[in-house]
Amino acid sequence: MKPFTFPRGLPRALGHRDYLIFLTGDFASHTGSWLQRVAVGWLTWELTGSATWLGVIAFMDLAPAVFVSPIAGAYADRVDRLGFIKLTINLTLLQPVALAVLYFSGAMNIWWLFALSLYHGVANAASLPARLAIVPSLVPRADLSSAIALGSVVFNLSRFAGPAAAGVIIATAGLGMAFVVNALTFFVFALTLAMLRIEAEPAREAEGHILADVAQGFRYIASHPGIGPVMGLLIVSAILARPFIDLLPGFAAGVFGRGAEALAWMVSVTGLGAGCGALWLAMRDSIKGLTVIAVSFVLVAGLGLLVFTATDIFWVALPALFVTGSGIAVSAIGVLTLVQSAVAPNMRGRVVGLYGIVFRGGPAFGALAMGWIASELGLRPPVAGGAVLCIVAWAWAVRRLEFTALSLEEMPDGDPGDAAGGADKPVNDP
Repeated sequence: MKPFTFPRGLPRALGHRDYLIFLTGDFASHTGSWLQRVAVGWLTWELTGSATWLGVIAFMDLAPAVFVSPIAGAYADRVDRLGFIKLTINLTLLQPVALAVLYFSGAMNIWWLFALSLYHGVANAASLPARLAIVPSLVPRADLSSAIALGSVVFNLSRFAGPAAAGVIIATAGLGMAFVVNALTFFVFALTLAMLRIEAEPAREAEGHILADVAQGFRYIASHPGIGPVMGLLIVSAILARPFIDLLPGFAAGVFGRGAEALAWMVSVTGLGAGCGALWLAMRDSIKGLTVIAVSFVLVAGLGLLVFTATDIFWVALPALFVTGSGIAVSAIGVLTLVQSAVAPNMRGRVVGLYGIVFRGGPAFGALAMGWIASELGLRPPVAGGAVLCIVAWAWAVRRLEFTALSLEEMPDGDPGDAAGGADKPVNDP
């Protein structure tokens, strides 16, 4: 089917029916997830009043990516990715339903929240690699960069819409209704997946144990002259910058002396900054210069966090969070776009699975460590310390920026160092 024609300036990927449908469902589910994330954070604070528990609950939701995403990514390289996404989304849907039942029945406690956060973390980590790896099946190669950036726009706009909705829902209908709304958003995503018209991918013959595939993915990243360094920088920002979001309930109540609506403001403004940064990237029509942008915005994120931790004024903290959200998002989106553009097609599922480890697992370990430090020293020191270390990492990355950019922006996708490897292969070839 010939793509629709959109006005000049809009991302080209919007012209493809299946991608637009997928993006709509993806936005619904991400919005519900961010809505619930605010609700879970506030419920954790209500149940315990502990920064340590904020870190623990965040860890349970994010840490399973370390163990599940690489295996799920290798599995996504062997099976029909759309069918796998449908399965994992249906499994994820059960979690907000259980949260709503427990909350409305009065049976909710911190241990139920602990267990269901772990369940959600496993289901979401299983889904993420396939959700990322299916994008090249929905758009032609020429529009892949636009599609990746636009997907990140949707994810980050959901970081604005979800918390904003959470503030209204929690204030007017209570925490339990936030869980109900999240369940409905996943139901919407399941419906949109059923509307896609892409052909089922044939199962690819397994050539060895799935753990061997995972190990091959690690080796590929480590040996690639461009992917390895930018993934290393992403690890630093994921562990040292992104976990601040899970400490915001403590900042809202303990630092600024405000309630759930202030928390929703803080998370929403962070998401708005991320969304604006992502939209700017989506409007770019080339990856030329993207390595410089991805590296530079780690510095932006670090500086934004330093300002946030230095102020006691709520209305000064909000612009700092906008800048921080923009810096984190632009850097992460830039890395994902560069990786998806440079990776060999037959390695895509494994590499984005390992990206999932960093994207979700890094903040999990960072939140756990920052929560513990915050319980001993207060909320500001761990966040400020992470910001300083991000600036140090940026200074390291700048020293090898030219070679990294050449490896990611000039080298056709394929095996590292193979100028012809895989550049003309179909996206879903084994």
